[in-house]
Amino acid sequence: MGTIKLFIYGASGHGKVVYDVAKRAGYKVLGFIDDNPDKTEMLGLKVLRFEEVCGRTDSCVALGIGNNTARQVIYRKLLDRNVKVVSVIDPTAVLSEHSIVKTGSVVFPNAVVNNSAYIGHGCIINTGAIVEHDCILGDFVHISPNAALAGGVKIGRFSQVGIGACVKQNITVGENVIVGAGAVVVKDIPDNVVVVGNPARILRKNEL
Repeated sequence: MGTIKLFIYGASGHGKVVYDVAKRAGYKVLGFIDDNPDKTEMLGLKVLRFEEVCGRTDSCVALGIGNNTARQVIYRKLLDRNVKVVSVIDPTAVLSEHSIVKTGSVVFPNAVVNNSAYIGHGCIINTGAIVEHDCILGDFVHISPNAALAGGVKIGRFSQVGIGACVKQNITVGENVIVGAGAVVVKDIPDNVVVVGNPARILRKNEL
């Protein structure tokens, strides 16, 4: 089939690490896409505008945008123009054959996605994160480095579990939630809040 050609949408820090994952996964990265006209080059590759890429049929696009809501906007824009969006999975990640990773997601080095876990569209499973059996992640969720979800956890769309945080088994975390770094979640979390601490408590509302 040959090497798959790829552009990464997002010429930023997150785009850089997605580049590394894509290279290790065997893609030929042709360049980056970014809406900021001041960005012209990154990692020795050209930074192009969306209109320069959207008509191409010889390549696909991976999402290199860390912000959950911005990632959704770009994902929808790509689909509206019939651009092929792919998921990129690092070869060191461990994914059960019975897990599901939907399009537009990135699974980073040494992450684990166990049996019957479901990863929605446009998710980030960051370096060393653990998503245990039967977890369900909504679209555009971010599980940060070394965060851990025990079995049966549900994470609502647009939520982020911070670096080193953990969520007890069978807990539901709502939509648009930020779980702070190192937090320990032991009870269900409603939508649109920021939680911190051990045990995690609501700090404030999280407005979109």
